[in-house]
Amino acid sequence: MLESYSRSWTEINYSAIAHNVKEIQKLVGKTKIMGIVKANAYGHGDVECARVLADCGIDFFGVSSVDEALRLRQGGIRESILILGYTPPEHFHYLVEKQITQSLVSLEYAKKLSAYAQSVQSYIHCHCKVDTGMNRTGIVYQDQEKNMEAIFEEYRLPGLKVEGIFSHFPVSDDLGSESKAFTQHQIELFQEVCDRLQSEGLDPGLRHIQNSYGILNYQDLGMDYCRPGLLYMGVTSDDEIPIVSQPDFIPILSWYANISLVKWIHKGQTVSYGRHFTAIKDTKVATISVGYADGLHRIVSNQGLEVLVHGKRCPIIGNICMDQCMVDVTNVEDVQEGDIVVIVGQQGDQKVTIDEISRKSHSINNETLCAISSRVPRLRKRD
Repeated sequence: MLESYSRSWTEINYSAIAHNVKEIQKLVGKTKIMGIVKANAYGHGDVECARVLADCGIDFFGVSSVDEALRLRQGGIRESILILGYTPPEHFHYLVEKQITQSLVSLEYAKKLSAYAQSVQSYIHCHCKVDTGMNRTGIVYQDQEKNMEAIFEEYRLPGLKVEGIFSHFPVSDDLGSESKAFTQHQIELFQEVCDRLQSEGLDPGLRHIQNSYGILNYQDLGMDYCRPGLLYMGVTSDDEIPIVSQPDFIPILSWYANISLVKWIHKGQTVSYGRHFTAIKDTKVATISVGYADGLHRIVSNQGLEVLVHGKRCPIIGNICMDQCMVDVTNVEDVQEGDIVVIVGQQGDQKVTIDEISRKSHSINNETLCAISSRVPRLRKRD
């Protein structure tokens, strides 16, 4: 991939990460931060973000898979790494060789890890996953079923060093009374597990349960770590979701594209596939070099999504194509080929946010950012 500030590209303000980390730390007190850099740091560049986070004093990173962990190790990251998801048995050797911590997705899985560790006369660092209500992975510990004996067994398996324990919130972003009660009960269940481990003479290890909204809405729970992802990138899943706290985050990603052609179309002419846009008057149209293969979802076509051209908001018209889309620039003077269009970011005194794209596509920023394709370079923000 050619890395250049042309066609379509993102610029990442890596220096703003330190500011965002400080804002998170204000919320969680003495709780340490585990930087979640899975999915290429939600599209922001995993190794680059991890390096900056390490410079901020962060000593633990979370990823989804062993290949993501290996990317960090190959990129020079020496801090602890937790794989939050599943590692296939054929890749267990990397956990030993690269000193990577594996989450225990089930007791049966933990037994496989234990058998492998014993077969190579070594050990594997692990964190116990407790399912307090997400019903995804981990040993179930909920009112209907409290599998405490299975948790005890995981901690006692030979070849495993269970050095931490964690759970996950499904509705910490919802401030409704039912969701708040559910999340609060998850916290109580998690603490109950930790207490029962200690009463059995077992050290629970590092405790962590807060995702990004768990940090924003429940703040200092006295845990050892919290797990922010989008927060250190300066955004939430949707800026219209109410939160308890008011942190001063700086979004670190901006997204740009070039104009490739400007032309006038006549009243009654249509634009793009499907002919879903018909000009109601003579219209000046700019074709810009970004499309759904770059991550600008086709579903936002004809939804009134706007971009910035010369600091003015201009709507995308017609269906977004694979590599291009069209914008109504009738009200903007002196537009020409090569001009920079802002898809996400600021130009002059106007700003367009990633949230606008997410809402038009009926999604969340987590998905929208991850969808920016690998052919779009992630470049450092220019001064």
